[in-house]
Amino acid sequence: MDSMQYIIGSNLAQIRKTRGLSLDKVAEMTGVSKGMLAQIEKGKSNPTVTTLWKIANGLHVSFSTFLKEDSPQITKISREDLHPVIDENGNYFVYPIFPYHSEKKFEVFTVSLKPGFTHHAEKHLGEESILMIRGEMYFEMQGQRLKLSAGDAVQFQVTDLHTYCNESDVDADFYVLIYYAD
Repeated sequence: MDSMQYIIGSNLAQIRKTRGLSLDKVAEMTGVSKGMLAQIEKGKSNPTVTTLWKIANGLHVSFSTFLKEDSPQITKISREDLHPVIDENGNYFVYPIFPYHSEKKFEVFTVSLKPGFTHHAEKHLGEESILMIRGEMYFEMQGQRLKLSAGDAVQFQVTDLHTYCNESDVDADFYVLIYYAD
């Protein structure tokens, strides 16, 4: 069993049980089947990015709520230690750097988008900021299409679906910071 699968499953089960919710109720709230939720809780299934967002939105929690482990006061984070959440096609990788904490109200990810791939992101809570690290991509939302290259940034309220599109022949790597107001 992958340790990230276990962490995601354990956190989902803890949220569900703390709230006194059945798997049926969580399935109804999230649009994810009861069977899939049970497999995730047991650590037998590694959910896709889209599935994890559906669960987070349905339960009204941050994406990284499912990815966090208890940690000491000072933590060095190495890329090699990060376990990505990967889309079903292996073209979109989300590496949780700083998971959500209720006192800080933000989370930070590194995202890698493979060449020729478009990711349609679900709308979710919060304000999102993106900073391109390497490569280039197009960001689309509400009829606007912006080309982002290394060093470019964009910030937006996540009130609608949004799209990341890599039309180049190299990976597009970027940071995502999501801030959650009260």
